[in-house]
Amino acid sequence: MKEEQVILVNENDEKIGLMPKQEAHEKGVLHRAFSVFVFNGKNELLLQQRALHKYHSPGLWTNTCCSHQRDGETSLNAGKRRLFEEMGFSTDLKETTSFIYKAPFDNGLTEHELDHILIGNFEGIPQINPEEVASWKWMDLEEVKNDIQNNPEIYTAWFKIIFDKFYQHLLV
Repeated sequence: MKEEQVILVNENDEKIGLMPKQEAHEKGVLHRAFSVFVFNGKNELLLQQRALHKYHSPGLWTNTCCSHQRDGETSLNAGKRRLFEEMGFSTDLKETTSFIYKAPFDNGLTEHELDHILIGNFEGIPQINPEEVASWKWMDLEEVKNDIQNNPEIYTAWFKIIFDKFYQHLLV
């Protein structure tokens, strides 16, 4: 199976090339990504716990789903594709903002991403893919904020960064 490629970008989100995903994370090269935040009617955020066998951040809690756009794929289409692959449902998404972040991991890999934040709504029970997701739960935003402060070690590095920026964006 061919390794998935990520889209290398400059700080203006202009494509400058492609690189295998693993290599991009080893080199810490800036690439395009997206993060999906799905809410229910109570304005609770759907969180996922990453599968325990993931090569980085296994078993940690994070946003509804996130990944990388494929070459020629829009952020919205990529978000819908990955949401279905990981969480087993489809919903309309809208793009809200994007920003650059960098998060190194203990295993030598680095996420250096221009991340597009996508938001959607869903009422139901996810049909999670156990290859990607160990568990899921709905949490109130204030509860998430407090839990990140009290238990930062149970959340992914990128989620803590993104949630802080995303939370501030929600309050604007």
